[in-house]
Amino acid sequence: MENQPDGYPIYTACGRPRELGQMHGAQAAEQIRGFLDYLQTTLRLDRATIANRAMRFEPLFRQFCPHLLEEVAGLAQGASISLPEALAVQLRGELTGVRDDACTAFAIPRRLSADGGTLIGQNSDNPPELIRFGYVLRLIPEHGPRILIWTFGGMIGYHGINSHGVAHFANALGGGPGWRFALSHYPLKRLVLEQHDLPAVRSLMRAIPVCSNGNYVLCDGRGEITDIELTSAGPQELPAAAGGWIVHSNHYHCAAHCSPENLQQSLPDSLTRQSRLEHLLRESADPLSVADLKRFLSDHDGFPTGICRHAHAGAGVDHPMLASSGQTVAALIAQPDSGLLHISRGNPCQTPFTTYRLDD
Repeated sequence: MENQPDGYPIYTACGRPRELGQMHGAQAAEQIRGFLDYLQTTLRLDRATIANRAMRFEPLFRQFCPHLLEEVAGLAQGASISLPEALAVQLRGELTGVRDDACTAFAIPRRLSADGGTLIGQNSDNPPELIRFGYVLRLIPEHGPRILIWTFGGMIGYHGINSHGVAHFANALGGGPGWRFALSHYPLKRLVLEQHDLPAVRSLMRAIPVCSNGNYVLCDGRGEITDIELTSAGPQELPAAAGGWIVHSNHYHCAAHCSPENLQQSLPDSLTRQSRLEHLLRESADPLSVADLKRFLSDHDGFPTGICRHAHAGAGVDHPMLASSGQTVAALIAQPDSGLLHISRGNPCQTPFTTYRLDD
């Protein structure tokens, strides 16, 4: 572990799949066991039920990503938990078909950035308890690209970058095609970061079914950016905005699922966060820098449910996508061409960004 006094801790794992999992699990054991307790409380399931439900997904891991199943087995050994428990943290709310996150994501092409490199990232809005389970994970596998992700509680796939310049950030979506028994998004997010470029990512998303709906903001080392709304019915790719950048919050943009019914199931502030970040990008006269994006991700227009989200009293009923207690638990800005990931531990208006490097 590397000491990061103001930020999330960073753990490094290297080797074959089982070794990656063992090293990850040993370093993050406290966060993993805490996250399991949190799942038991929030899903209102006892530990045996969580384990039994998780094992129903084991054949899907064996079919679509057996090397990740081996890594999860190593994670269990390293954290001194059972294999079903280690699988459960890769499923999170999918154990009951529940989503509990909201985010505002972006991608800026090279031609619009101050240093000539792609900029991509998001504010990750989640239950505040997740801050204490969070960390940055640097993976150096025996084969394939190096990976740097922000994650929590033992999840082997979440937001991040790889050494080929591939990066992805993600948003939950309201409504859309119904839940089905398939792979969860978290191992898919890891598989995305094992790819060399966006054509390979597109092929991956067409080949692997997912159980629920989510949006992916993506880039690769060739400088291409794109946005894919990946649902249980398959992927829908979206073009960049007229300005050349991509912004996506928590409602559908694709023609197939952009409907009043689905909009009603999205977070009420999704449209305002989307339009606010688009406004900030349009009004920026100069090429965009990391400092600009730090300022944009700290924006409080629409407080408390602006781009930088804070807990609030709500309207008496929590939204199924994110409770009123939800907040920005991490702001993330990636420079994948340089192998850098800038992250705030909590609201970026209150905590400084820490810079993490893909190469130690």
